Amino acid sequence: MSTYRSPFERLREKYDESELRCPACGYTDADGGWRVTTSGGRVRYQFVCPACDAIETRELRLER
Repeated sequence: MSTYRSPFERLREKYDESELRCPACGYTDADGGWRVTTSGGRVRYQFVCPACDAIETRELRLER
């Protein structure tokens, strides 16, 4: 039995699997993950480095 996952959930999973290296200090957070927030027509994915607190942000804008 398959469980439905939205395209946004699948994209977050992709980031969680491959994008957990901090571009600022190089730390790889094997236990971390990306946070997802939405506001109107935007979906924002953020990774906060636990070593240096740098924030990596990816944003999708949805058109109507």
